[in-house]
Amino acid sequence: MNIEIKVIPNAKKREISREGSTFKVKLKSVPRDGKANEELIEFLSDTFKIKRSEVKILRGEKDRRKVVSLPVDESVINSIS
Repeated sequence: MNIEIKVIPNAKKREISREGSTFKVKLKSVPRDGKANEELIEFLSDTFKIKRSEVKILRGEKDRRKVVSLPVDESVINSIS
């Protein structure tokens, strides 16, 4: 399933919330050298209990707005509030 994500880098703590059809993900990393993208992949794999290799950034590699592919059901996605 593909989801839209708005990344907030350099936050005090990691967290995920939903804003309509978009998810807002706060990350501790700064957006340099791909560190925020790596943390995003790690955080999403931990949150949804999937392998890191299964999380794919489809669009927005260098943007705060991203489209990410996750191999999960819509019911799992909808459990995030």
